[in-house]
Amino acid sequence: MNAAVESAAFEPLLQFEMEMEAFLSNWHHCDQLSSFVARMISHNRADPVRHSNFLSSALNELLEMSFRSGIPDGQLGCTVYRHGPTERVKLTFPCPSAQSQFYREAVSRTRNGSGYARYLDSILTDLAPSREVILLDLAINFDALEEQASPSITLVVDLPLERIVN
Repeated sequence: MNAAVESAAFEPLLQFEMEMEAFLSNWHHCDQLSSFVARMISHNRADPVRHSNFLSSALNELLEMSFRSGIPDGQLGCTVYRHGPTERVKLTFPCPSAQSQFYREAVSRTRNGSGYARYLDSILTDLAPSREVILLDLAINFDALEEQASPSITLVVDLPLERIVN
């Protein structure tokens, strides 16, 4: 699903906020939050287990990116929306200006066509996934978008996780 689908078409399903200081106190919060949210959102899908697994994986990557920002001031905010077979995740977190510039450039590269080649090169040559590879993965596979809301950043990811069967 592309950004062409109007935001108004998406209906809110779940929203949470958490103080960054509390979130950053334990790396396991990423997995715990992503698993909980995925189970809540997936209960009424055709294959809830499959849907939950995919949603949890993508959401966990987003939460880990926010965890790596390492800024304890401010709030982590997450809203999940639905439109047909697509879940839209909006994740907002405090982000230093240098890091938000990195995110803007990485998303920009995916839009100008060089992101896919860079993504393939990175996954074939890097021993461990870098922040850029994770963001490129989300951007290429799930149409990640980025909005600037200084001093925070908002990542918007559309996740077409369910097939429509006619």
